[in-house]
Amino acid sequence: MNNSKAASFTEFEIVGFPGLQEYKTLLFFGFLILFLITLTANLLILFFVAVDHRLHTPMYFFLWNLSLLDLLMTIAIIPKLLEVLLEMNKTISFAGCFFQMYFIVAVGGSELFLVAAMAYDRYVAIVKPLQYNVIIDIKACIAIAAIVWLLGFLLPIVSIALASYLPFCASNKILYCFCDYLVVIALSYTDVTLHTDLALGLAMVVVFIPFLFVLWSYYRIVISVIRLKTTASQRKAFSMCSSHLLVVLFYYLSTAVLYIGLRIESISYDERIFIGGLNCFLTPLVNPLIYTLRNEQMKEAAKKYLDVYTLFRQGLH
Repeated sequence: MNNSKAASFTEFEIVGFPGLQEYKTLLFFGFLILFLITLTANLLILFFVAVDHRLHTPMYFFLWNLSLLDLLMTIAIIPKLLEVLLEMNKTISFAGCFFQMYFIVAVGGSELFLVAAMAYDRYVAIVKPLQYNVIIDIKACIAIAAIVWLLGFLLPIVSIALASYLPFCASNKILYCFCDYLVVIALSYTDVTLHTDLALGLAMVVVFIPFLFVLWSYYRIVISVIRLKTTASQRKAFSMCSSHLLVVLFYYLSTAVLYIGLRIESISYDERIFIGGLNCFLTPLVNPLIYTLRNEQMKEAAKKYLDVYTLFRQGLH
């Protein structure tokens, strides 16, 4: 991606966790377990939603997209990190680094837009239940998903492409566990103020616009639920959006922890790395757990399709 003659090397070295080198074996097994659980959980959701006709609804269509994004985020980061922790191959090509950087930013942005889309789905389901099947039909679902993916993958292109033309001559050691945008451009010996300002503006768009839309959606939902006459109706309405609300809270609480934590000077460098990776490492694991543990239809699908005996009998018939 970089044709600049100023670049004096063709690859970066990912250091990982600089202050925790003596724990690299423990870290390796920890991230390996995290990777396997996250991979399995999200693949199961993709499978359940695809094969169970009871889950062929807009809510689960959006959940399928969220699990796919979580899966892509995990695959983009952890396999390379495991190589680094094993010291099998700590280097990554210049193009590979910027592609990883772009992919992580794009997937993360798509997830935030998708969370907003899921809030809109819950808003229509609760505030306008009689019109739900008309407003959120299959064409609307596909259109919303397409917009989410396009916005997520188009918005970072300019900032990442411009950053790839920065002159990197001083050091190629990335003191982080993956190719993070701010960490990588800090390796350039030139002034990167324009790049950081552009990244900040992009972050404001990607984080706050969906957040404000989510707040508006849930404000309308709460007002609508309060107006319901019976407690049973209120409880049912809140249960319809409880899983999504937990996902939203986790997304934005982890983002808030990231924003605050990275600005506290007393936090060590390795602690900053863990805080910075909070969204990337934990969110793809937490999302499927929330939707499977709190959702009866997903539990029923799990019982049905993870029962080997039932699958065997269905195969015979």
